[in-house]
Amino acid sequence: MSDSALVLDGVTKRFGSLLAVDALTLCVPRGCIYGFLGPNGAGKTTTLRMIMDIIAPDSGRIDVLGRTPGAAKDLIGYMPEERGLYRKMTVRAVLAYLGAIKGMKSRDALRAIAIWLERMGLADRAGCKVEELSKGMQQKIQFVATVFSDPQILILDEPFSGLDPLNLDLIKDIMLEMRAAGKTVIFSTHMMEQAERLCDYMLLINKGRMVFDGTFAQVQSEYESNAVLVEIEGEGDFIQSLPMVRAVRVQGKRLEIELVEGADNQDLLRALLQRARVRSFEIKVPTLHEIFVHRVGGGHE
Repeated sequence: MSDSALVLDGVTKRFGSLLAVDALTLCVPRGCIYGFLGPNGAGKTTTLRMIMDIIAPDSGRIDVLGRTPGAAKDLIGYMPEERGLYRKMTVRAVLAYLGAIKGMKSRDALRAIAIWLERMGLADRAGCKVEELSKGMQQKIQFVATVFSDPQILILDEPFSGLDPLNLDLIKDIMLEMRAAGKTVIFSTHMMEQAERLCDYMLLINKGRMVFDGTFAQVQSEYESNAVLVEIEGEGDFIQSLPMVRAVRVQGKRLEIELVEGADNQDLLRALLQRARVRSFEIKVPTLHEIFVHRVGGGHE
């Protein structure tokens, strides 16, 4: 059995003159959380739809758990960005119908539906029509529809969109549990902080092209730190005049100090200790948000 849950090899998709996905190649290991990151129009949703066999690539190969996308559909739970449930049906009925499409026996489906609705705090809504639920509740039902058939791969397109903090944490916890159970979770998001915390691996795609593919630590290591975060007692007006300092920016109680090129941050620490009591001194490393802006906002060709 292959160690890969998903392989894309030179996948390309055009819509008329628009090159939506450009020779994309990647490999997603089994049992990981893998993030698809990129600005609007980058090609994330198009790629996920090709993996789901909703649209076909113009060229290239897609392998899902050793199968073609069409043959692997029943092994995947898919939550599209455009949420869609049968609004006139009850929650239980629409989920049972989706389970039947997946090949689940009615008894097994109803048991799983009850368990997941309880987990999502919606057990008392099973007999309600979908249209009677709030938008947030409908989103949680859409998530239940994605997971209750026990798929091997979860594909979630913008799963955190519109969620309040409590439900966001609930979805995150379930994603981590699925990974611990050996499932593979692939999700797209604009929320860099969540991606940084959740992802084992991530793809940054822009204008249909891969910008990077790997772990956050790998891409972070490409950036040499030229700044420190400092908290001192008293005023820090003197810091700007130190010879190794290029700029000082206030970040709440801390100061972000940018050093001149070639400066040693230990020289800065010694200079600070001579003039003030230093409460904290931390080498600043770039966040995923900062890397995203740098790579996509004009700093990357």
